Amino acid sequence: MEKQPIEVSKVISAPASEVWKSLTVQADMIQWFFEDIPSFKAELGFRTEFVVSPGERSFTHQWEILEVTPGKSITYDWSYKEYPGKGKVIFEIEDQGASSKVTVKNYGLETFPSEIPEFSRENCTGGWQYFLSRLKEFLETTQ
Repeated sequence: MEKQPIEVSKVISAPASEVWKSLTVQADMIQWFFEDIPSFKAELGFRTEFVVSPGERSFTHQWEILEVTPGKSITYDWSYKEYPGKGKVIFEIEDQGASSKVTVKNYGLETFPSEIPEFSRENCTGGWQYFLSRLKEFLETTQ
């Protein structure tokens, strides 16, 4: 049975166009998301891979872009070379004029090994809260 996705939202004092740019342009993404992203294109079928080693374990992130609605949403297939499982991550932008609501939905967490602490629901929820806070800080201090 599929568990409920992790869902985290944050209102950012930036127009949707700036949020979209920060979610889809590699030079911006490395400022708030993952600094090791080698390349990125918001194009259907685009793939990238990079390693994150937060401690004793390494996580080779493998992303493929599944859906793109320019200015509104982008969907990734999200997996790791070292671990079984496959997730889907959706970033959605709701234009609120001078501000934007950004929502991340993370599906498939239950397909990853439950004995790995980084794959706990609590850890993943905290991770998305952290990244959206960094995105907010990046956008609100660079405008």
